[in-house]
Amino acid sequence: MPQLIEVTETSQGYDAAGLRLRLQAEVPGAVLDDHARWRKPLVAAAARLKMLGWVSGLLIAAAVGAMVTLAANAALSANAQVIAVLRLVGATDAYIARAFVRRFTLRALSGAAVGTVLGVGAVALLPSGGETAGFLTGLSFRGWHWGIPALVPLLAAVVAFAATAVAARRVLGGLS
Repeated sequence: MPQLIEVTETSQGYDAAGLRLRLQAEVPGAVLDDHARWRKPLVAAAARLKMLGWVSGLLIAAAVGAMVTLAANAALSANAQVIAVLRLVGATDAYIARAFVRRFTLRALSGAAVGTVLGVGAVALLPSGGETAGFLTGLSFRGWHWGIPALVPLLAAVVAFAATAVAARRVLGGLS
């Protein structure tokens, strides 16, 4: 009759080789299965998913930067006559650039904040994983991880700030 014995690890772990030898000596035919066969591919897949998440985040930041740059270029070009008048009354390129940078940074910050609130709300509405839950249920933030989404609007604002500043310097230099 097969029997299952649960081995509870301490913080130092357990000596798998020693436990195998002891089992062979005391219970011939016993098998120690530490689930390494199926756990290794899952750990590798989780590491790849984590890397994919970071790459996706970088791609999203690059896309945000590109969109903000295009929008800033279009806005600056569309307002070329207003910029010329501002220069005539003594406005410097730094002053004009700051106005555009402020506008686009605040728009990116507010848009990302709304998106983050909606995203956190969607995560909060996901079903929780119980004792009988299946694979990939209970996906949620735990504890202090609920604060991580608050970084998204700040990062979007930083990307928008940098992209608009570069675009404004370039376009204003070309309008001279």
